Amino acid sequence: MQVSKDKQWEMLRTLLLARSFEDALVELCKVQGKIPGMMILCTGQEAVGSGVCAALSPEDVILTNHRSHSHLLAKGADPRTLMAEIYGKATGCNRGKSGTLHLAVPEVNAPCTTTVVGGGLPLAVGFAFAQMYRQERTVTVCFFGDGAADEGSFHEALNLASLWKLPVIFVCENNLYAGAQRYEEHTRVQNVADRAGAYAMPGEIVDGNDALAVYEATRRARERALGGLGPTLIECKTYRCRGHGESDPQHYQPREEIQMWTEKCPLPRLHGEMLAQGLITPQELEALQAEVDRLVQDAVRFAEESPYPEPHEALEDVLVAS
Repeated sequence: MQVSKDKQWEMLRTLLLARSFEDALVELCKVQGKIPGMMILCTGQEAVGSGVCAALSPEDVILTNHRSHSHLLAKGADPRTLMAEIYGKATGCNRGKSGTLHLAVPEVNAPCTTTVVGGGLPLAVGFAFAQMYRQERTVTVCFFGDGAADEGSFHEALNLASLWKLPVIFVCENNLYAGAQRYEEHTRVQNVADRAGAYAMPGEIVDGNDALAVYEATRRARERALGGLGPTLIECKTYRCRGHGESDPQHYQPREEIQMWTEKCPLPRLHGEMLAQGLITPQELEALQAEVDRLVQDAVRFAEESPYPEPHEALEDVLVAS
């Protein structure tokens, strides 16, 4: 199926925005005391978020993990409030309470970022059950890494989702490393998607650096879910070109491996194909890059100028079970 020009432009824009946003964070993290907490980036694997979210409706739900910036931006999160939250400012999307690792943007139906490895999988089952119970024409997508596929929550979530034929799409971003541990050091099966057969659901492997391929796989999975046929497991083969966090020197990643995957970068891959097909001109590409760079610069300025929360605000927005 031919992907429309508008949809390809949408994916290209979110790819460029995610890269520009995180490039700014790389520089900000070099300034001592500028950004609180650990910074975990997705440089090199942005096509997964862009491709998946382009196939979703605004009402669909995404649950994401610690490497979440590209997912949230692709789903429509405001770069200004996202950046302010990363700074820990009161104008952030969570009023400075979450920082970069626990972002939630409910207004775009992204209610949870969890740093618990595999923690989002059972939550996705719950959200999908609610969608089915309310007879909504929506799906839930859960992003997780290859390391999470070895957690018990992965198997429990897939089993229950299949049993109840829930409208959920499990998206594994296999970037070859679980922290500092290579994939083959923690998993015997060649592909995470091979495990789908044990739970009577389709398992599809896609090139995670090809936004169009990710989009098509997600679109098919969404149609299947809305048709009452249950969940799908999509494994996106990709790579993170930076360390697990910005303090990680990447000693365990061979330099030639990083270089090889850098040359497979999803950004030039998509805009190269679009240029070749006449879907975008060099001038339009340059203008689009300038637009997203301005958005990111504005987001940084907004965060810098925003106030920190007052101490008493720590007690606000807190749910207490009585």
